[in-house]
Amino acid sequence: MRGRSRSASGSPASTTFRSVTLIVGALTMVTPFLYMLSMSFQSNAYVLSTPPRFIPDPATVTNYTDAVGTANFLLYFGNSLIVAAVSTAGSVLLSSMMAYSFARFSFPGKEAIFRLLLAGLTIPAVMLLVPQFILAKNLHLLDSLAGLIFFYIAGSLSLNTFLMRGFFASLPGELDQAMQMDGANAWTRYWRLAIPLARPALAVATIFTFLNSWDEYPIALTMINNSANATLPLAIANFQGQHATQWGLVFAASLIAIIPVIIVFLVFQRYFVQGLTAGAVKG
Repeated sequence: MRGRSRSASGSPASTTFRSVTLIVGALTMVTPFLYMLSMSFQSNAYVLSTPPRFIPDPATVTNYTDAVGTANFLLYFGNSLIVAAVSTAGSVLLSSMMAYSFARFSFPGKEAIFRLLLAGLTIPAVMLLVPQFILAKNLHLLDSLAGLIFFYIAGSLSLNTFLMRGFFASLPGELDQAMQMDGANAWTRYWRLAIPLARPALAVATIFTFLNSWDEYPIALTMINNSANATLPLAIANFQGQHATQWGLVFAASLIAIIPVIIVFLVFQRYFVQGLTAGAVKG
């Protein structure tokens, strides 16, 4: 028993190696964020100093007040919030319905349609910019938040459907059969049985979709010309001038933009890992 326990936990050397590797990896991931946080509290004169000053001296909140006080910054923040919230709600609803259909119903060409849907994940998003622009022009969706919402929902359906199909497929079929014997139709089984049980998968889809919609830049840059409909990534990009860039302002605005993402993740984090693993079992 002692030998098994030792082999299962690994030797001290391997444990130390794994710990050091994880620490180095964590520092590699966290250091850029800490640098951005530090620079956001420094005046522009010290932002690009060499060597970098990770502890602001003196510290200032001027970059944050200037960022929020910039013309239309709050409007851009609101536009991004509307687009991300509506895109997330629409995508999660539609993809959950599609995933439930693929997992629970049999119909001609089901697997072929599902594989075609997954094929969209292999196409780089940048290759779709021109076709999306032409489609938006023909549908009169250019320069509108509705156009961004339409393409953000369409672009997230494949991944969300893939994740949630695996979760729905893992639910016991006896539950569906029991409700069906009680007279429940497909919509009732989906809404009152599958959706409450699929909260982990819904949380994963919500986080992914909100994050991708919130910080998306290429599609917004291509389709939005009117500053009244601009989103936050476009506003932050405008802080970067042709000859000079106020990096302290950029860092402060970027940190403000992170706040909604952190809130969404904190709300749904309890289901996040469970949803990822469940969606991968039979997906």
